[in-house]
Amino acid sequence: MLELSKQTHLLERDPYRYRLQEVQEPELFREIYPYTDVPRVVFNHRRVDLAMPEEIWITDTSFRDGQQSQSPYKVEHMVELYKLMHRLGGEKGIIRQTEFFIYSENDRKAIEKCMELGYRFPEITTWIRANKKDFELARSMGIKETGILVSCSDYHIFKKLKMTRSQALEHYLSVVAEAFDAGVIPRCHFEDITRADFYGFVVPFANALMDMSKEAGIPVKIRVCDTLGLGIPYPGVALPRSVPGIINGLRHYAGVPSEQLEWHGHNDFYKAVVNAGTAWLYGASAVNCSLLGIGERTGNVPLEAMVMEYISLRGSHDGMDTTAITDIARYFEEKMGYQIPPMTPFVGRDFNQTRAGIHADGLMKDEEIYNIFDTKTILNRSAGVVVNNTSGLAGIAYWINNRYNLTGERAVSKQSELVKKIKEWVDQQYQNGRETVISNDELEALIKEYAPDLI
Repeated sequence: MLELSKQTHLLERDPYRYRLQEVQEPELFREIYPYTDVPRVVFNHRRVDLAMPEEIWITDTSFRDGQQSQSPYKVEHMVELYKLMHRLGGEKGIIRQTEFFIYSENDRKAIEKCMELGYRFPEITTWIRANKKDFELARSMGIKETGILVSCSDYHIFKKLKMTRSQALEHYLSVVAEAFDAGVIPRCHFEDITRADFYGFVVPFANALMDMSKEAGIPVKIRVCDTLGLGIPYPGVALPRSVPGIINGLRHYAGVPSEQLEWHGHNDFYKAVVNAGTAWLYGASAVNCSLLGIGERTGNVPLEAMVMEYISLRGSHDGMDTTAITDIARYFEEKMGYQIPPMTPFVGRDFNQTRAGIHADGLMKDEEIYNIFDTKTILNRSAGVVVNNTSGLAGIAYWINNRYNLTGERAVSKQSELVKKIKEWVDQQYQNGRETVISNDELEALIKEYAPDLI
């Protein structure tokens, strides 16, 4: 049967409606996932078109996935980070939602305090167990949407749940019905989708959800969970690892609207950010992130990374205050005792600090030569240098000028006597076997000794 597609606006054959495929033995894709070796990337050369939605946004899981990998966050920590997230996302709500646990008194208190702020964005959602008691708890707190874990791969269905596919499907649909009864929008977390039988379970399950949603008049959201970070962004990769294939397949074969699709990835194979961007490009409106990428094992998609990705793809900040990223990083380190690896992009202490003398020389001539963008304007972070055995005269001169805001005629050159004296001291340190960088305190002590008028 031919019909005009509402997605592509092209005349297409009515897509085949996939039915649940029951199996006696779990499909573990051993050729792709040998377990005793590194997972394989298999190509089938099937490509799908880019289909970025008209509107895209970011959701957050810092107080759920992020918190479960840390010591419990204090109420004041969650409230302050929520405020900073609101500032970062701006009035348009580019950071659309953030999810909390709801089981402890601490988490419920944090939710109440955040709700009292009256922000429209980020909207507060929850993550709960799949039972009526939890739904009622969420509703009693005024929560409109909650996440529900619905594992999709046979690894989970057979090995963890000890069910068949049909039993799992029946159970999941009954849970969604309970959410409807409680008046709560269900967000189904399709756990381990990158190891799941896409046409044999995922699509039939998504079809059933869309049917229930239509009948109930309540939207059902699908969070596409790359639980082990196995997704691949490359065109032409075969399912179940293909990010383009998963997003396109859910839209095309299950009729899931883009605004009800959300990508949730992990960084086990260093692909968290690129996979999230790929999900946007191929039709998911939302990508789920956590502040600083803090989450299970190797972490989640860093929220600050997707802020930059959003700006890159859209060509606009859309009201986001990117300087909040620096304040978030400082809050984690100064108030919560979290140590950010120093070279972490955008948030690490040294992310825009150079050690090479030739780079420092370039910064002195024109900062744009070696800085990724105007980090002072965008992140309230000046480019700088770290002084070590490779910094050279230029590196020391740049450090002095940057530290003491010396410009124009007041700026020191790499030929100045002060710079040469400090360079001699630095060289002597490394000739004597030093292996660490020169600290700011040490350099300031030298300035106080050699040029006290600068201070």
